Amino acid sequence: MEGSGTVTLPTSKPMVCVEYPGLVQDVSSMLRTLGGEAAVSRVYADPTKRLELYFRPKDPYCHPLCANRFPTTTMLLRVKKKTRRRRTEDDSGSAQEGKIEMEIIGVVGTVYKFQGMSDFQYLAFHCDADGSRTSLYDKVLLKKPETQDFFHQEIPLYIPPPIFSRLDTSGDYYYRPNVSHREGYHPPQFSSENLIGMSRARRPNNAIFINFEDGEVPTEPNPAAATNWKKQCTNPTDMQAEHEMKRLFEIRPIWSKNAIKANISVHPDKLKQLLPYVAYYMLTGPWRSLWVRFGYDPRKNPESKIYQVLDFRIRCGVKYGYTPDMPVKAKRSTYNYSLPITLKKPTPQIVSMQNIAQGLGPSSSPGVKKASNKYKLKESNYIFRDGSLPPYRQMFYQLCDLHVDSLQAVIKRNEGEETQCTERDGWCLPKTSEQLRDAMSLMIKQIIRSNRPDGKDQLTYESGEEEDDEEEELEFHPSEGSENEMETELLDYV
Repeated sequence: MEGSGTVTLPTSKPMVCVEYPGLVQDVSSMLRTLGGEAAVSRVYADPTKRLELYFRPKDPYCHPLCANRFPTTTMLLRVKKKTRRRRTEDDSGSAQEGKIEMEIIGVVGTVYKFQGMSDFQYLAFHCDADGSRTSLYDKVLLKKPETQDFFHQEIPLYIPPPIFSRLDTSGDYYYRPNVSHREGYHPPQFSSENLIGMSRARRPNNAIFINFEDGEVPTEPNPAAATNWKKQCTNPTDMQAEHEMKRLFEIRPIWSKNAIKANISVHPDKLKQLLPYVAYYMLTGPWRSLWVRFGYDPRKNPESKIYQVLDFRIRCGVKYGYTPDMPVKAKRSTYNYSLPITLKKPTPQIVSMQNIAQGLGPSSSPGVKKASNKYKLKESNYIFRDGSLPPYRQMFYQLCDLHVDSLQAVIKRNEGEETQCTERDGWCLPKTSEQLRDAMSLMIKQIIRSNRPDGKDQLTYESGEEEDDEEEELEFHPSEGSENEMETELLDYV
């Protein structure tokens, strides 16, 4: 073909294309609807993010339209077309009419396409009786510190939607006509066995749960749990894991799950089946969220005081003098949460059956020996020591795992004089948990202060100061614990 040949592409930075769903008359206004160049750059840096478009960028009630990311191999061209121009007396040259010149600017490797539907948009206004509309943004949006009169002003009722649509693509519904049955047909009774759920049924692990106010504790596992584990215990590695687990509960009758995972290495799926076989789970009381050996009742044994749980949470925020650069990170952050329409779910990781079979136990193979400690946690996940920071802002410590002499002195104040076990304090004296939290918070603040590079004292409040007892009581409820972690663990074993 005439004019064919090799085209040399410019070696410039990769370019990104956004198929904007509108007529762009002002580029700066268009960029504001996308959050600006900085927002587009952040979305491009994360392949799992979707690009959001806000038709009203300054309106907090505006629901975005989301664009999906696609790879592409597209060239960006600059096209010029010469047209006839008016000749003058001094103009001796001539221009060829209709001549087209093309120049390759760059190569586009990524394109964002707005393929979804735009959701309903809600405006903050009030419709008067005469049909006129009055904006409510100045009355419902807090733009600056206001006096008390601002919060007591009379305004029309405005209730924004609690949630928008979780999907932005339509689906086809294939309705079928009602089935006509023969005369005398009776439909079967509905039960959980013949209903199709949204997902597969949860595999039961048959754990036994005990509340603090319940009567006797179980002395043996659920028969279904025993049968289930015997079916799974098919190799020497599983037998060794069972032996090590029973040995742990002989040394110590009560364990937290993190403490168990820090002392033995077993695959998480195997652990879910093995724990209900050797221990029962406490739901409430001073031993909540802990696994207790069958036949052992901590409510009747004062020596079980050292195994009680302490729900410790690092007190964060301006009130306690912490700055945003807190060295201890949270397990879950609400700031990084994205709705399903703004985040593509990652593909599930493939689990190898060989990894599940491998667990604890020595082996002559170097690969198996390396895998034996694959699932072990660090010691800091369940032991507190002075001079080291906890790995997370919320930790569940057993009192015997607080390796600090001053903390143990607080626990042993009534050593040998325990007379009553209560649901709140167990065998300890009242307010023991609060005193332990205050002392541990002070230790952590001193560590952070000593490790601060600038040497400035940015911790303005000491633990326990400028706080009243009622607020401290509302902040910590020993019978509640961590709802997220406890619910997650309960769902694993029901």
